[in-house]
Amino acid sequence: MIPPVEQCLAMMERYGMLANIRAHSLMVGRVAGLIGTSLIQAGLDLSLELIVSGALLHDIAKTQALGVNELRHDELGRAICLAHGFDELAEIVGQHVMLQDGLPERCAEKEIVYYSDKRVLHDLVVDLDARQAYVLERYSKGDKAMHQRIRDNFSQARLVEKRLFCLLDFVPEAVAELVQQSVLYGLPEVSSG
Repeated sequence: MIPPVEQCLAMMERYGMLANIRAHSLMVGRVAGLIGTSLIQAGLDLSLELIVSGALLHDIAKTQALGVNELRHDELGRAICLAHGFDELAEIVGQHVMLQDGLPERCAEKEIVYYSDKRVLHDLVVDLDARQAYVLERYSKGDKAMHQRIRDNFSQARLVEKRLFCLLDFVPEAVAELVQQSVLYGLPEVSSG
């Protein structure tokens, strides 16, 4: 089952998603919706509902995981999705931090959500370099192994970007402007306040 936007918004409330994480998730939903719609128009067989719902719920466990080092919000989010019968979303939520299975043979919904998350810093659309710099500063904490994992992950994000945008009629640098012009996919306006 894929929850509609209204149910995703209700889940955000149910799991106490902080306002800033909600604003981030809404913007990721808009970016993913833009890319997903454009890829569908280019002829790819994708589910826009799965893409947008996956983007909205990708950080469903982030609030619960804050300050708990041994708790991974992607794994907990996957478990939450499974507990609610959102089996199709579970894989997307569980792999939004890092694509564990590498790149699938065909462009998949999980790649779009993964990439869209990497393009949103708080509630602003940024390029991969800006997002990587933030993640390195925030999460590597001088740990060389973590620093390298983050760099490797963003290298994979750059591969995904090339894969997605070779199919699109716009460039990655246009995403921020296009998101502001695009329909909201049933999403409320993004506001972190």
